[in-house]
Amino acid sequence: MDLLALETPCLILDRGKLEKNISNMHKRMKTLGVNLRPHGKTAKNIDVLKMALEDQAGGITVSTLKEAEYYFSHNIIDIVYAVGIAPVKLDRVVALIKKGARIALILDSVEQVKFVAAKGQEYDVEIPVFIELDCDGHRSGVTLDDSLLLDIGNLLHNEEGVILNGVLTHAGESYNCKSVGEIRDMAETERAMAVKCSELLRKNGLPCPIVSVGSTPTANFAEDLTGVTEVRAGVFVFNDLVMAGLGVCDESDLALSVLTSIIGHQKRKRWVITDAGWMALSRDRGTASQKVDQGAGLVCNVEGQPLNDLIVSSTNQEHGIISNRMEKDIDWDSFEIGSMVRILPNHACATGAMYDRYYITDGSTDIIDIWYRINGW
Repeated sequence: MDLLALETPCLILDRGKLEKNISNMHKRMKTLGVNLRPHGKTAKNIDVLKMALEDQAGGITVSTLKEAEYYFSHNIIDIVYAVGIAPVKLDRVVALIKKGARIALILDSVEQVKFVAAKGQEYDVEIPVFIELDCDGHRSGVTLDDSLLLDIGNLLHNEEGVILNGVLTHAGESYNCKSVGEIRDMAETERAMAVKCSELLRKNGLPCPIVSVGSTPTANFAEDLTGVTEVRAGVFVFNDLVMAGLGVCDESDLALSVLTSIIGHQKRKRWVITDAGWMALSRDRGTASQKVDQGAGLVCNVEGQPLNDLIVSSTNQEHGIISNRMEKDIDWDSFEIGSMVRILPNHACATGAMYDRYYITDGSTDIIDIWYRINGW
């Protein structure tokens, strides 16, 4: 099958670029001497995750229990559920543990420790737990100078039904950095904070076997990971325009794109209309604050080569509007109604969310395979 035979919009995944991105990250982690724990939320697909794991003993990260159940069904045992836990999810967690999964949770409050421990006691299991750390003010977690760190640590160590697995942090603020130098500094901030917290726990007689950090930007630019045991990253498998804007990758490294059809012209406005709106591309505008605003996505020809200065300048639910970022005229002959283009996404995770499959290519327009995704929570 050829791309031109597909119904649009749909997801296209370039296997060669995927393999290169994964290989590059593994080389970095080996050089830095840490384990890579790939995040399954970006791909939501076992074919990609098996490639990203390299060694299934290394374990993965997930952001939904649907992902955890799916990957466990494909014999991946070691899983970190890296979203703060809520009581309504614990029965599914325990069900996975009873089946043989080593699934660890994260939390940042005494209240969470108490209801997790109670559930472990109810089912006579020990639930592994990480203390979530806030290294950059970006989201959840406790800080080094917060008494909660030791309060939570002591409670996890002494309560039945739970085990203190270590500490975990995510430098999400790295996505807002303005230069590679800032990302390097953020990587060191992430590392230093996690290591200091682990040392404080150990100094107070508490175990901290795992020190887990990670984001795709900091994973790419960390210069020293002394004291860290593992790095979590997800979007590196595909890369996207936000990562390119941060200097993490080149636009040519983006493995994921959306194939869309031209369904109309608005010549007086210099607009090309497509059938890929924000449902197909997502509303993520992560490049808006970067040096180059890529709109809702960068326009490529059907072979995947970017077309100069053409972006998806705006979207409705099922309509995308392509225009020239420099407000130049459109070469209408290159955008015949019924023809197709591909759009490189701002945020690969968000763009993939509406689709149930990837059409796999080898760098050409030939489809060599179809890989299915899972969605939901």
